Amino acid sequence: MANDNTNLEKYLEYLEYQRNYSTYTVDNYREDLEEFFRYLDKERLNYLKIKYSDTRFYLMYLKDECKNDNSTIDRKLSSLRGFYKYLSKNNYIDNNIFALISGPKKAKKLPRYFEYNELEELFNSIDTDTPIGQRDLLILEMLYATGVRVGELVNIKVKDINTSNRTILILGKGNKERIVNYGDYCEDILEKYLKDGRYELNKKNSDYLLLNHNGGVLTERGVRFLLNKIIDNTSLTKSISPHMIRHSFATHLLNEGCDLIAVQKLLGHESISATQVYTHVSTDRLKEVYYNSFPRAKKDD
Repeated sequence: MANDNTNLEKYLEYLEYQRNYSTYTVDNYREDLEEFFRYLDKERLNYLKIKYSDTRFYLMYLKDECKNDNSTIDRKLSSLRGFYKYLSKNNYIDNNIFALISGPKKAKKLPRYFEYNELEELFNSIDTDTPIGQRDLLILEMLYATGVRVGELVNIKVKDINTSNRTILILGKGNKERIVNYGDYCEDILEKYLKDGRYELNKKNSDYLLLNHNGGVLTERGVRFLLNKIIDNTSLTKSISPHMIRHSFATHLLNEGCDLIAVQKLLGHESISATQVYTHVSTDRLKEVYYNSFPRAKKDD
């Protein structure tokens, strides 16, 4: 008999409406948890009565049969921890058995980012004579100028922007607000888009800044799709994602000497540990500064 997924749906609604998770994140949770439910149905296990050994067998299943790598397994395990924590808090189960499970060790990956000249090529590849082109360049400029997450970007409303002091009010994870800044380049395309492109796209009198060709709100998936179209029109061979531009924002700030705490605040990271990963990609810059600045770093010819 199949497991009843009523509590699963309640949990996903809780993430979306109470925790303010983005649609993209909630969809990922759904995919992970529905896969787990399918496994339980196949094994004839009740999700409310599973044992420690059942969880270990599931991790083995992901590794051996599904051929998931350690990073993917760790992510799925995180989804299950969250779901079972919710079940425990709401007294559907006595304790969160997944809190006892540690995931496989995974290698730390340095964040991928664009060099500044690569970003310049992306910026210069867009024709801003059309409303869509103006919007697309604004998306690139805003992602790079502010370091916002894609879910934060698509939720910006025109009223959130203070054009006089070039700041934007961002609603981040957990409904936490922060202020981000933008500079001259972003200001130029924002002004052009608000006066021209958005005026033509806004067929539904929307409050949101970024609109699709029908006048509806641009989605996170839509942003990812258009970024792929943009990079296809360049000579760049790298893949692209909104988060990669966010990584570029943080890396370039640190390379230019910005304080780590300041970068943490600009990114909206709750913990400094989440920001520290960017210090690794700045090593080459530090080495360059050392050899150019320290008197006894190298001999005169």
